[in-house]
Amino acid sequence: MSYLAIVHSRAQVGVQALPVTIEVHLTNASPKLSIVGLPEAAVKESQERVRSALINSQLLFPVARITINLAPADLPKEGGRFDLAIAIGILAASRQLPTEALHQYEFLGELALTGELRPVRGVLPAALEARNANRSLVIPVQNLEEAALVNHLNILPAKHLLEICNHLYNTAPISPHYQAVPVIPKLLTDSVDLSEVKGQHQAKRALEVAAAGGHNLLMLGPPGTGKTMLATRMSTILPPMTEREALETAIVTSISTQGFNAENWGQRPFRAPHHTASGVALVGGGSHPRPGEISLAHHGVLFLDELPEFDRRVLEVLREPLESGKIVISRAAHQAEFPASFQLVVAMNPCPCGYLGDPTGRCQCPLEQVKRYRARISGPLLDRIDLHIEVPNLPRTELRGNQVRETSAEVRARVVVARQRQTQRGERSNSRLLPREIEQFCQLTPNDERLLDTAIERLGLSARAWHRILKVARTIADLAGSDPIQTSHLVESITYRQLERKQ
Repeated sequence: MSYLAIVHSRAQVGVQALPVTIEVHLTNASPKLSIVGLPEAAVKESQERVRSALINSQLLFPVARITINLAPADLPKEGGRFDLAIAIGILAASRQLPTEALHQYEFLGELALTGELRPVRGVLPAALEARNANRSLVIPVQNLEEAALVNHLNILPAKHLLEICNHLYNTAPISPHYQAVPVIPKLLTDSVDLSEVKGQHQAKRALEVAAAGGHNLLMLGPPGTGKTMLATRMSTILPPMTEREALETAIVTSISTQGFNAENWGQRPFRAPHHTASGVALVGGGSHPRPGEISLAHHGVLFLDELPEFDRRVLEVLREPLESGKIVISRAAHQAEFPASFQLVVAMNPCPCGYLGDPTGRCQCPLEQVKRYRARISGPLLDRIDLHIEVPNLPRTELRGNQVRETSAEVRARVVVARQRQTQRGERSNSRLLPREIEQFCQLTPNDERLLDTAIERLGLSARAWHRILKVARTIADLAGSDPIQTSHLVESITYRQLERKQ
């Protein structure tokens, strides 16, 4: 006796779902089960889960030499996601299941000892690739909500191994789930609103400019002035997510330790890690790389409060992702690339005690101590933050006032119009403009060029800061509905470089 069965599945490597072929070979030699093809410990343990699942499902576990190959052999495989495919392969190779139609399916799922199916991570990217391969996807029913985000895919959700066996035998076919049209993200009602912030008109204006152009923002001010309150409302004024953005964000959460949550579908993420976070926590990593905070904030907001309290080496890892919009994590065995196109919003105090410039004179920090405190933030990192603003203490009269304030929806409407103007010019937001696009879309009059040159010289700004001033000015012009960048737009943009003045 010598039988062979081939079953299709997918491995998770970063945000990719790479194809894996499970080859199961049965011979008459002494009984033994071997799994080859670079399996990790959890995959090797699947033989015991599969054995118990088959026996407890009243199916025959063959008494034979079973060799299971997970191809390609140089691709690392981890987790229990291959349990179902291995079980189907053993049943097909032992002629307990028909083999003719197996090429039409891809199988993902972990098996309980009873034969029930348990959910796995990373189903969404696997669903996208299964659709591209023109195969049906067999998954645990708990993963249906996630896989259903992919339209034009035939999904077969199951609770138990026997349901899949009955389907393949065509005795009790599983009702397929087929999403004919894309699931469009919906803008849900936010629990917070910009209208709750009293005063701070300049900060609100900077928040609007940052949202309209996708710019990074730094807020400097004493404790209790509303910096965190403003930051948490940034996501409420960002434009609604497109289907592509929502899918990309959902893919990252699907492969993360927190897993996919249908309630967050279409919501721009807001991540606020504590200042004790490590570099790996921010950018991702591990022996089997997982996405970090910058990837979990993809197409959303990453808020770092008390910025100087972060370890400087941790902050420096943000520099490349801020430029490229992605992070590549290299390990000896393989590389994993994660998307990281996020808006950085940071807040900090002006000095160690937080009250520099307070009219009551409560700050006693020496000048050298203030300089050392601010020097914790490197120049190259500040260079990559487009807008720097001060958030001062408010007069008590403003705190007690009940004047009508703009809501997040009103500000978001202007932001959406500004983003539409950017979309008409090209694929990128203003913050992502390439040098050649800056020359094309951010032209200045001769007088404004001289004004910018003077500002660059007096403030001691870098060439990168020069580019960022032009990008912010372009965004301000878009908010004003102006095609050319006018002097007022340029002047406002220059005022948003507070922390880069010559000492």
